[in-house]
Amino acid sequence: QVQLVESGGGLVQAGGSLRLSCAASGRTFSSYAMGWFRQAPGKEREFVAVIRWSGGATYYADSVKGRFTISGDNAKNTVYLQMNSLKPEDTAVYYCAAGTLLSDYERRYDYWGQGTQVTVSS
Repeated sequence: QVQLVESGGGLVQAGGSLRLSCAASGRTFSSYAMGWFRQAPGKEREFVAVIRWSGGATYYADSVKGRFTISGDNAKNTVYLQMNSLKPEDTAVYYCAAGTLLSDYERRYDYWGQGTQVTVSS
């Protein structure tokens, strides 16, 4: 059974940092891309960042470029999202997802975690 489990969310002041983790299990993800999406209250879920396990290629949404960094630890089957210079508009539930393509389109992703709340206070 495939599982993606996010952790690391919480409450932080504007300008602060958080690191999210996504632990994957249940299958081999070496050929997959691992993405982060987020959904703010009253808004649609949006793409944040993605990394391909093989080769480490990454892609970011313009809104987080230069502030967020996605990385992966193959040995631990874990993907991270380092979030710096956080803004109140980054407040959302953050979801980890796994798919076969390096994509910003959520329908390309086959597996999803339950999400972790990130709240940035002003």
